[in-house]
Amino acid sequence: MRGTFRFVVLGVCGVMACATASSRLPAPARVTTLVKARPENAGMRAGLNSQLDSIMRASISGGAAPGGSLVVGRHGRIVHIAGYGRLDTAQASPSVDENSIYDMASLTKVIATTTAAMMLEEQGMLDLERTVASYLPEFNAPDKSVITVRMIVTHRGGLEAFAPLYRESKGREQFLSQINARPLRSTPGTATVYSDWDLILLQLVIERITGQTLDTFLAEKVFTPLGMTSTMFNPDSARFWQRVAPTEIDSVRGGLVQGKVHDENANAMGGVSGHAGLFSSATDLAVFAQMLLNGGEYNGVRIAKPATIARWTAPQSSASSRALGWDTPSNNSSAGRYFSARSFGHTGFTGTSIWIDPERGLFVILLTNRVNPTRDNQRHVPLRRAVADAAQMAITDAPLIDWEASR
Repeated sequence: MRGTFRFVVLGVCGVMACATASSRLPAPARVTTLVKARPENAGMRAGLNSQLDSIMRASISGGAAPGGSLVVGRHGRIVHIAGYGRLDTAQASPSVDENSIYDMASLTKVIATTTAAMMLEEQGMLDLERTVASYLPEFNAPDKSVITVRMIVTHRGGLEAFAPLYRESKGREQFLSQINARPLRSTPGTATVYSDWDLILLQLVIERITGQTLDTFLAEKVFTPLGMTSTMFNPDSARFWQRVAPTEIDSVRGGLVQGKVHDENANAMGGVSGHAGLFSSATDLAVFAQMLLNGGEYNGVRIAKPATIARWTAPQSSASSRALGWDTPSNNSSAGRYFSARSFGHTGFTGTSIWIDPERGLFVILLTNRVNPTRDNQRHVPLRRAVADAAQMAITDAPLIDWEASR
């Protein structure tokens, strides 16, 4: 069954009444599962939907991507959820809707790998202060012996950002061997370098602790319990591919990539990797975002404790915007100007992004396949900021603060 939350349209007040009396209105009643509501009933302007439609349609027409899904929620209310354009550039391609499935790219790092690590740490099975080598004895190069789990979840392990290991390596063991053998970029713990290798190592630590592959662990402990039925690694072709947005045209891989992870290194690891490989939909990610805003619980299913989520999503150093796995807003980031300092989120290379603001009870999730037909397209960058700013500027019951100007 498609969709993982029920749609209930809540009552409304007149537009002017809502706008002028917002400060006197009580906070919306708490809900444990997402409901669909008009923006006015979540303390937001009535014109938000038409504004977001205009932004998305103009951007799609301008070549940002063949299509995309956008969902905005506040206080447990879905105030906007829609699909735009088509899954592919071909005119015969299906239209995008809220259940269309996109390659998450680096959103895998936070939705999948970071979530699993956070759960294991809360349960006492993962210690952030232990070395990676203590979990993975094969990671035994002398220059890497001091790298801790905390370092890799904050991208301070000293590892290089990327290399095309897929050209020579296949599978977990070969990737671990190559990461172990390659030179460090900096002394561990001294600099922040965003690296795919950090999350591959974290994946391997998780798998060593649990005795399960990352995809199996997450399906059993997170996605299935939350009802996220469109979230998975390696989507089954018979069941899902008609809903999957293709990514790049890659002559090396036989043409248009659809239903297979776009990232070449993740593909060489069998489609299940800590840094990329997850597929999901706007509907499912709305549930995930609301679970985090609820303090780790959704519809009676607890994933983590509120204190654990608060700790993992907070910046870890004044020298970097990085939290544990997650990122936080910084100047010129995809969060735009107005997401509060307590916000957290992440982006994905294929054109995906998620931003969550606990102070304002808000989330904004944008999914596109901007790499179709080529990864050279950068028109999604201003689009991310535009939808984030529009959502924040629509809030009527809290002051608008230009956090970017204050950073």
